[in-house]
Amino acid sequence: MHRAIAWDIDGTLIDSEPLHHRSLLAGCRNWNVDLDDLPDQAFRGIHMGDVWTMLRPRLPAGLDQPEWLAAINAHYVANRADATAIPEAIETIRALADRGIPQICVSNSGRQVVNANLDSLGVLDLMSFTISLDDVSVGKPDPTPYREACRQLAIAPGSVVAVEDSRTGTESARAAGLFVVGYLPSGGLFGDVDLSTNRLSSILDLFPG
Repeated sequence: MHRAIAWDIDGTLIDSEPLHHRSLLAGCRNWNVDLDDLPDQAFRGIHMGDVWTMLRPRLPAGLDQPEWLAAINAHYVANRADATAIPEAIETIRALADRGIPQICVSNSGRQVVNANLDSLGVLDLMSFTISLDDVSVGKPDPTPYREACRQLAIAPGSVVAVEDSRTGTESARAAGLFVVGYLPSGGLFGDVDLSTNRLSSILDLFPG
């Protein structure tokens, strides 16, 4: 029996990946670092700590990670209106709230960006809590974020539905033992998931009213 739902945010609830990429480029320009050669999806679903590690050789020697991340987040938050809700996301969250289903978010973004996204969607108050990169030592695809989420929910992982739009996320949720839904509106395929869908409203079928 499914008792709770854990949402990924970027690409699942909000179309934010282009803004994340623009914010990364804009933040790095503060130190005259040009990353325009990177493809738009270069770091899709990747923990920002891992992005830092991958880009470190291209960044100034004296730059520290918190300062770098703060510049990127500041650009994202200032331009958060550029990100738009994924079709059926808000409606599905509100329908689940009406049914009394506990909802949380598990994201590889920092707390500032997580809160900005959920606030812009108008659903922050409907989440029991959120797990951001600030709350765990390692992000997806490691299972730690979802394990921590289930610990705080006090619900067995097998009774929690994770909704993810990337292989990074589905691998994290699978390794943590959750029921995994792969959301891919283009109709593509994930690896190991329990259910794949191209409509978020279909998730309501897992939680009969």
